[in-house]
Amino acid sequence: MSKIALITGITGQDGSYLTELLLDKGYEVHGIVRRSSSIERIRLSPLYEQESVYGKRLFLHYADLTDTTTIRRIVVKVRPDEFYHLAGQSHVGLSFEIPESTCELTAMATLRIMEILRDLSQPPRFLHASSREIFGTPVISPQDEHTPVNPNSPYGCAKAFATQMTRIYRDSHGLFFCNAICYNHESPRRGENFVTRKVTLAAARIAAGLQKQLSLGDLDSARDWGYARDFVNAMWLMLQQSEPDDYLLATGVSHTIRELMQIAFSRVNLNWQDYVSVDTRFLRPADACALLGNPAKAEQKLGWKRTRTFSEMISEMVDEDVRAIRESAKRS
Repeated sequence: MSKIALITGITGQDGSYLTELLLDKGYEVHGIVRRSSSIERIRLSPLYEQESVYGKRLFLHYADLTDTTTIRRIVVKVRPDEFYHLAGQSHVGLSFEIPESTCELTAMATLRIMEILRDLSQPPRFLHASSREIFGTPVISPQDEHTPVNPNSPYGCAKAFATQMTRIYRDSHGLFFCNAICYNHESPRRGENFVTRKVTLAAARIAAGLQKQLSLGDLDSARDWGYARDFVNAMWLMLQQSEPDDYLLATGVSHTIRELMQIAFSRVNLNWQDYVSVDTRFLRPADACALLGNPAKAEQKLGWKRTRTFSEMISEMVDEDVRAIRESAKRS
């Protein structure tokens, strides 16, 4: 009998890649989605069109993260073997504007899900997608699984709560609960409000004559950026181990936004300095500094390997944005 997986955040970047990975491995996949006025879920649309998949091996269920009763009903009905909790308010900058809802959706929703799971006679293996933001301004670099938690944003604080509670439930209740402490990970499916996609889309649009300028904040800000497909593979590997544990997922290499722009604009034969300006409105009240991850534990214990370099990933993102713009122009 095939395994059953339940995913929150299934329509997001990570959720869509994880869905494809699990389906390829023969899973039956269920996703929890938020009901909205729009039914467009573009990241999953190729799967909708496969008659052998949608409604047979892939199923969607409506519930908000704050709707505990409905989530409990879904979990009891589906009886998953594995539960991947990827949903939440995940934009760091936005969390300063909406701190209460960030904590509600990112911290308390995770706790409520864990309470639902521990009440089951056979709790599923559970993965919580944590974040590098739990380290805030770290005292050491690179960081690993033992680095002290020191968040400096509402999002980081909410994730720190959820991460610590996941550990507590594992240790106190003997549950197979894991944290994937994820550093930045990108792909062509990244949302347009994140800086990598903002840059790659701007490069493609400027090259096509659809945009003239790009405004950004701190151009010297550096991040450890990995590839989303690689990260969801590590998440799956975590739940296949004999014992539950936490793993830090990163590349061990940081790049600045200047490097990001150099790669992206060069891909379309442009000089980024001719099009990019600094706008102080995009500077964060507090920014996480010196965030560089050490993925040694995941590499050694999970056998995790990465498939894309930073340059290859950004080039792929630009190429996909260029392709999408051309396809849109043909349709119009």
